Amino acid sequence: MTWYSASMTRKRKRLGQKAGLPPGTIVHTGEAVQTGVQIVQILYNGESFVERDGFTPEEAFPADGEQRTLWINIDGVHCPDVIERIGKHFDLHPLLLEDVAHTQQRPKLEDYDEHLFVELNTVHFEAGRDEVVTEQVSLVLGPNWLLSFNEHPQPYFRTIRDRIRADKVRSHHPGPDYLAYSIIDNVVDNYYVILERIGDRIEALERELMADPSPHTLQAVYSMKREVLHLRKSIWPLREVVGGLQRETSLVRQTTGVYLRDLYDHIIQVVDVVETYRDTISGMLDIYLSNVSNRMNEVMKVLTIIATIFIPLTFLVGVYGMNFRHMPELDWPWAYPALWAIMIGVAVAMLAYFRRRQWL
Repeated sequence: MTWYSASMTRKRKRLGQKAGLPPGTIVHTGEAVQTGVQIVQILYNGESFVERDGFTPEEAFPADGEQRTLWINIDGVHCPDVIERIGKHFDLHPLLLEDVAHTQQRPKLEDYDEHLFVELNTVHFEAGRDEVVTEQVSLVLGPNWLLSFNEHPQPYFRTIRDRIRADKVRSHHPGPDYLAYSIIDNVVDNYYVILERIGDRIEALERELMADPSPHTLQAVYSMKREVLHLRKSIWPLREVVGGLQRETSLVRQTTGVYLRDLYDHIIQVVDVVETYRDTISGMLDIYLSNVSNRMNEVMKVLTIIATIFIPLTFLVGVYGMNFRHMPELDWPWAYPALWAIMIGVAVAMLAYFRRRQWL
């Protein structure tokens, strides 16, 4: 098993860049990104669907009075200028824009009267490695528009875009609130995939613990514990986010609230699985320590039995190893074999006694 060594090397965010700056300053705190920002605009209603990409932020905005739902998806939050220009057009609060670029936020929901801000964490396994990677997704929900900011391109975008294009969304749920629900639901569904793989790992670790645990096994258990705790930090706050969306009435329609209640139930299920895994891993640590302790006890028992057998033998050898001149047994021709017979008899008798007491 080699996956645990990879999972221990989680990427660190560059949080120190924000120190000393005034509130509302847009600073990207994630890892350095060399690619450009990709912006995709989707306009749709019950009768039409239009998708455009490869343009500047200003070109992504539709004409005033457009009676269609607007979805602008931005892949890449490492360019403060792009975030600022989009925020200026939609009159977004500077603190909201700051949170978009701050890529280690706790999932949350904030109400800015005219729009809602939702922060999410998506998780996936890095390609070629069994390492859980967390990325941030920011959603800004307005009356007839939705902005989605991603650290990197996300699989959910292609899935939901295909559903809209195939008219599985826009005919019955043309509003941006249902679109926001679809994104959150896709993120939550992906947690199930991650938890299934983690569950397989836990089962493999349990088999290894019961068969032949080693220091590498302990390292893997601790690494798995960190992964589960990291997932817990991303999943638990989602309950508050979805609960807040259910209570929001001005931007979230009643028809979407039904789906949000179902989503809330899914999040509770995910939380239950995470808590179960956390308890299981804690039990695995106890099992490992018990196995190590039992193995040490077995070794000590064997050494103690050997030492106990040799105590009387050492006594006999020590007595007849003394250099006294007048020792009657020294002149007896059968003294040497008799001493061997006595020592062997003592050892056999002690072994029989230990076996009778089930110490062996």
